[in-house]
Amino acid sequence: MGTLNVRTDEAMETALRALAGDTRSRSEAVRYALLRTYKEMLLEQAAADAERLRNDPDDQAEMLAIQRFMGVAE
Repeated sequence: MGTLNVRTDEAMETALRALAGDTRSRSEAVRYALLRTYKEMLLEQAAADAERLRNDPDDQAEMLAIQRFMGVAE
């Protein structure tokens, strides 16, 4: 595992205190924030991909062909 040094300002310190609370260390708070932000980014990307595919006639045709092959669509 690597180590990351970050310069904080007053807003970052406030956020760290709030995220750490009484139960997390500062490092745990940073890990939590990074992983949560990464998860949110992946969910946003998945939503954008789903929207793009929903409006793609070629993808619609492929999904219908698969459903017919599986016997779940007529």
